[in-house]
This record gives sequence, structure tokens and C-alpha cells, in this order.
Amino acid sequence: MATAAADALTAKGEELRKQGIVIRTFDLTKTYIMGDQEINAVAGVDIEIKRGEYVAIMGPSGSGKSTLMNIIGCLDTASSGQYFINGWPVSNLTDDELARIRNKEIGFVFQTFNLLPRASALHNVELPLVYGGFTPAVRIERARAALRSVDLEQRMYHKPNELSGGQRQRVAIARALVNNPSILLADEPTGALDTATGNEIMGLFERLYQQGNTIILVTHEHDIAMHAHRVIHIRDGKIEKDEKIK
Repeated sequence: MATAAADALTAKGEELRKQGIVIRTFDLTKTYIMGDQEINAVAGVDIEIKRGEYVAIMGPSGSGKSTLMNIIGCLDTASSGQYFINGWPVSNLTDDELARIRNKEIGFVFQTFNLLPRASALHNVELPLVYGGFTPAVRIERARAALRSVDLEQRMYHKPNELSGGQRQRVAIARALVNNPSILLADEPTGALDTATGNEIMGLFERLYQQGNTIILVTHEHDIAMHAHRVIHIRDGKIEKDEKIK
């Protein structure tokens, strides 16, 4: 019976992949127990995101968007429901398999950049490739290409403290792109930047989208969400509205 169920999940994943569906959740839930209280952070969420889409997940603090992002990013697991990323049935994967999926399928961009302070921009961008077992020559070639794609190749030997906030976020975006992931997952990517620099970074995301990248942007800011082409509004752990805006 277990084998039949696993085979059915694999078949479903293959069908989703053929349809170009990169993210698919079915009745996804995440429940936390806090004392004698049960918190439904994600409460029955169904999402379908196709390859090449640019989607913002938007909601106020406490809406469940960060929990949903952590599940989509394979940083946390759902309490129930099914989640497929590029055809992989995430709910059935082991911890080691999840780690491989995170490294191969997802490029993360965080609000606080998360760069190694003593490493050059080039080495910071290389890191996902180190975990992927690539040779040094391949790592350097691909890291330089990723930095080139964000207009920062000329600063590749600079350390984070020698770069502006916008340049540091460009390094983080290059690092997210270096593995050619299925999705670019950006969590409040302009939160640590001034307005002008934030607009530059959002312009870069638009360019990356036009080049065919699938982008999921998580934000509480309406102005930032409006840069995406589709906005999923989350409230109380549920989808309140899902709208195409461009």
C-alpha cells in the first residue's frame, strides 16, 4: 500500500512537471501548539505557480506568509497537505533529500543579505556550488557569470563591508541564481535598503523575470508587491485574494 501511494505521488509530480507547474500545494496546513492554544499559521492553502511567473505573497505581520514561505522554501515542513516543487513531493522526502532540493531548486534572497563578512563577493556567490560538489574552475566561472548578470562583476573581489547595501543585495541575488534554481524566493528583499536602492533592486528582479526566472516575493509592503505580476494576499493563514495585476 505504501509503495502504491508513493507511486501515485510520483506520477502526480511528473504530471505537474509536464504542465510547467513549479509550485503546487494541496490543502497545506501548519499548526503550532503554544501552551494550551493551537495556532493555525497556515490553514488549508492551495497554490499553483507556473514556471516563469513573478508572484508576490503579501500579508500583514502574523498573517502566515512567513510560515508559508518557510514551507515553500523547504525550511519547514507542513503539518498536513501536499506540496510539490518542480514535481518533487516534498512531504515524502527525507531531511537529506530536502537539503538537496533546497540547494538545487531554490535560490534564497534574504532581507539581511546573509553574506560571509570575510569572504569576497565571488566566494559568497560560489558557496551553493561548493555544497553541490562542483570543481573550483566551474564554481568560479559560474559565480562570475552570476555576478555579471546583476552588474557586479567589477566588484567580485570586494568584501561585504566594502560594498553598499544595494551591492550586497546584488551579491545575495547572484548567489541565489548561481545554481540555476527552479524558483528565486525573496523574503522582504528591500527591507534593509533605502527607497531609491530598493527600487533599483526591484528593477533587477523585473529584468530577471523578463529573462525567464520564476520569482516568488514575500513582503508586507504594498508598493513592493505591486512590482510583481500576480499578488497572493494571505490573512489568518488563508488565501484572501489571488489576483493578476499585470
